[in-house]
Amino acid sequence: MNGLKRLVSFAIALTMVVIVLGAYTRLTDAGLGCPDWPGCYGFMQLPQEHHADIAASRYPERPLEPHKARNEMVHRYFAGTLGLVIAAIFVLSTLAERRVRLLPATLLALVVFQAALGMWTVTLNLFPLVVMGHLLGGFSLLTLLWLYRRQLAVAAAPPALTAPSRLRLLGTCASLVLVLQIALGGWTSANYAAMACVELPLCHAGWTEQLKFDEAFDLHLGHDNYEFGVMSKEARQTIHISHRLGAVLTVLLVGAFAIRLWRFGARHQAEGAVYRRQALLLLFLLSLQFVLGVLNIWWLLPLPNAVAHNFVAANLLAATIIARVQLSRSMQSMRQHSGMQRPSSSGSLA
Repeated sequence: MNGLKRLVSFAIALTMVVIVLGAYTRLTDAGLGCPDWPGCYGFMQLPQEHHADIAASRYPERPLEPHKARNEMVHRYFAGTLGLVIAAIFVLSTLAERRVRLLPATLLALVVFQAALGMWTVTLNLFPLVVMGHLLGGFSLLTLLWLYRRQLAVAAAPPALTAPSRLRLLGTCASLVLVLQIALGGWTSANYAAMACVELPLCHAGWTEQLKFDEAFDLHLGHDNYEFGVMSKEARQTIHISHRLGAVLTVLLVGAFAIRLWRFGARHQAEGAVYRRQALLLLFLLSLQFVLGVLNIWWLLPLPNAVAHNFVAANLLAATIIARVQLSRSMQSMRQHSGMQRPSSSGSLA
């Protein structure tokens, strides 16, 4: 079991690397650095400049740009390795438990689907819905791996505390809003709307008269190529403004959940320490994410800052959902504890 724990920990670290590389690839406009899949201009290794003539004969419509091809292939190498690691986790988990467990099976299915999304990202020429789904899939992998790692850590089982129903409801709402906000961020990036508004706090004068929600959230099917976007300036501004307003709602809900979680932990002294730590982590990640978002606009989307914004969002999602799941596990632990203390039908203690 210790070997499985170490492998899951390695998979978590590898997933973080893949998320960073994916963001770097997208932000350097290298999503179509390789026009085919899984190879690159027919090569399974990194194409070099001396391969330019061969690449041009195979894909004359897309000349080889070695730096973009390198970014894309490095991302694929790491993503492929992650797929193998998750397959190994599934096998080891099944052998150790002598049955198929839900989380390892879900991880395996998700990483296979992620590979399909990666292929469709290329073959459908950066179709925004696929690009957004690929982003959400990577974040979901990280979250599920963290959940499985905590499930394996028996020593980190939650104390038998009764979580208030309002706190659990608030955690559920915060998690759902955060997922929607991340999806909206993916939609913003996939439609090249990150710099549609460069003013703070919202947009230029008269922006309310230029909103086009019907175009902004249309799938725009039928285009041959979605690289650099197919929407109008007004539609991109609408997406961008929606993401900013969503950020405010996310800060309010996730922040409220973190504060309520802290108060819940503070009422239970030593037993509530795990909740206080989770609350502090949520507040730190939420604050950092908000600051990075503002700096993206203030500094006109610098690459390191934009990559960090993506990375912190993935960890914020994982931390929020883990905190919410922890509350449910506390309720389950409390029920099990009560069941162990319940008298038997004969009146004696079980």
